[in-house]
Amino acid sequence: MGAEVTADPAAGPDMASETGGEPPVTRSTIFLHGSLALPLAVYGYPLAIWLPAHYAGQLGLSLSVIGLIIMVARFTDVFTDPLMGEISDRGRTRFGRRKPYIALGAPALMVSTWFLFVPHEGAGIFYFLVWLTLFFASATMIQIPFRAWGAELSGNYHVRSQVTAAREFYYLTGLLMAAAVPMVIEIFADGGAVTEIFVAIWRDITGAFTGELMTRTPTSRAALTGPVLMGLAIAIIIAVPLLSTLILTTVKEPPPAPRERVPMIEGFRHLWRNGPMRRVLIIAFLVIAGESLRNAVSLFFIRDIIGIPTIGAAYFLYFISGIAAIPFWLWLGRTIGKHRAFMVTLGFVSVVSACNLLLGQGDYFAFFCLFLLKGFAFGGLQFLPLAMLADVVDIDSARTGGRRAGTYFAVLGLSEKLAAAIFTGLALNIVGLLGYHASGGVEASTEIGVLSLRLVYCLGPIALYALSVPLIWGYPLTSSRHARLHAGLARRVQRKARAAAAEQATN
Repeated sequence: MGAEVTADPAAGPDMASETGGEPPVTRSTIFLHGSLALPLAVYGYPLAIWLPAHYAGQLGLSLSVIGLIIMVARFTDVFTDPLMGEISDRGRTRFGRRKPYIALGAPALMVSTWFLFVPHEGAGIFYFLVWLTLFFASATMIQIPFRAWGAELSGNYHVRSQVTAAREFYYLTGLLMAAAVPMVIEIFADGGAVTEIFVAIWRDITGAFTGELMTRTPTSRAALTGPVLMGLAIAIIIAVPLLSTLILTTVKEPPPAPRERVPMIEGFRHLWRNGPMRRVLIIAFLVIAGESLRNAVSLFFIRDIIGIPTIGAAYFLYFISGIAAIPFWLWLGRTIGKHRAFMVTLGFVSVVSACNLLLGQGDYFAFFCLFLLKGFAFGGLQFLPLAMLADVVDIDSARTGGRRAGTYFAVLGLSEKLAAAIFTGLALNIVGLLGYHASGGVEASTEIGVLSLRLVYCLGPIALYALSVPLIWGYPLTSSRHARLHAGLARRVQRKARAAAAEQATN
């Protein structure tokens, strides 16, 4: 096993007092558990970037229709997410509470991925809606138990940040792999050979800085959405069974809490009364909404506003920047607190986003630098809210006596998915209805349509981030307060253990 993960000495009491004597979590356990995030990230990238472009550009569906379908399919999560969280929390099998649903969700995700990403010629609205809905449902079966399991690996404030950071490391690695697939396909389409692939990748990367990339006349990117989605589907179908099997066979679930079952109505009443939880939900909703606005139109902004001839290298380095920055955001969260570090992240991203408004056709070098800066903040945007939620669950445990991380992550996941559905659909409808045409680009679009594309990409996220700042500023669950909360939980567990031992001795 790996080295033991311990709390920062400056954070407060010793490890045992914060965790109630629970076994320390090894780094190898943390990194093995996080590995399943890799394939879960691979599908997020094409959903946001490539799928709308393919169904609009190659299959002829309008952007507004695609946006509406995504919204309708996502709204099924209103039922499936809380249900999956409740089932996962209440489940009790000899294999564990979380593991069986991951095992069932993996093959369902593989099948739905293939049919969604590789549609037959002539696939229409109904086909897209059915397979997108099934895809979302199978992803829910894996993601909610997986996140809840991670929150239960440790009760320590800072170790939880490391658990979440490890998961986000794999998430960013998966995004890096997802970005590498279209980059390689673009290189092949431009006449590159297998033996020259690394040379071609390096040429794309250095060409971004030298300006040589702008002189090329590459194969039409619009024609590559089909091959790119097929390549990404194959990557998911290979990675999901391998990594789900790895964590199911090597990582143990923590022992159950003394009181596992909390009645559903009582549980949701406690959840609603949990003030920090309400804050995290609203914060997550607003931030995911901002990111979804940008992501929905990202490919169109890069292709038609900046005029970038190839985007594979840009996204590849974007995610490398995100991976490299994870230690920084982890350190910042330790130093000033998770919620303050998150506020710094949002401010940084807002400045970068606003600067894009100054760019125009051919400003590739400036866009590329801003893109890398945005990638630097990506890790902070991803893992800091999740680490905050893992701490919020302890408030519920103190009030109910149960372990209900599945329900909490289900509600958070629902909030994120609704934000993604609503604001992805909103972004596509705004630019589509105002006259931007994805298949024809700038030449086929109206001036106001092109302007709306600029404003949605650059300023839309900032407006939503700003709404979350007051909630983050006054966030109450700091490191010291969490340490006191967890010490109280530990004392409760010890009292119950002594009472059970005394009862057993008298009998």
